[in-house]
Amino acid sequence: MKTEAAEYLAKARECLDAAKKIIAVGLPRVAAKEGYLSAYHAAHAFVFEKTGQVVKTHSGMRAVFARIAKDDPRVDRWFNSFLAQAYTFKEVADYGVGSQAVITVQEAQELIDGAERFVDSLARLLLPE
Repeated sequence: MKTEAAEYLAKARECLDAAKKIIAVGLPRVAAKEGYLSAYHAAHAFVFEKTGQVVKTHSGMRAVFARIAKDDPRVDRWFNSFLAQAYTFKEVADYGVGSQAVITVQEAQELIDGAERFVDSLARLLLPE
């Protein structure tokens, strides 16, 4: 694995660990955002490993990841929809106000569980064959 991809994957694990700690103290909005970021960084690791490309935006990452993942039969098709859905939680966490800014503990936990599946699966795919 390329050094940069390994660093993105390490960042993904860092964010996932943070999400788990944050949800445990009852801050689902922040936990959901960290959960999304863990998946984002794992996707970045995958993209960098496959292309050497550094993607600068969240929408760009989703587009590039989807393009690369569709050509790799080992990548679960669920990952594309998960990444897009998880991003909506980041938007709520960052920009939502009032009743639009509510993320439940259950929603955050489901996102974290999905992010863990996402990170673990991509990490396995990045291991040398």
